[in-house]
Amino acid sequence: MPLNQEHQLALLTDILSNQQTDCCGSVSECEQVQRLITSLRTNGQLDQNILPILEEINRYSEQGIQASNLDQHIHSHQDQLTQWVDGITHLS
Repeated sequence: MPLNQEHQLALLTDILSNQQTDCCGSVSECEQVQRLITSLRTNGQLDQNILPILEEINRYSEQGIQASNLDQHIHSHQDQLTQWVDGITHLS
């Protein structure tokens, strides 16, 4: 059963919140974030105001996959992670 938009956004915010809280993550989490964003973008019912946030998160995840030290990458984006989670929560 595929996840609906509400569940996808909840999963996305959960992953980002965990990375923000724990200051660590995995490449597979970054890949999952990218898959969620790809799926959300194809949904025609998504609030257009959330798209810029998703683009930033996608870049963050892409850079995380390529980072030599993923935990440091996550640590350096602590403020953005909080802003992204808050933004998604308010717009969804």
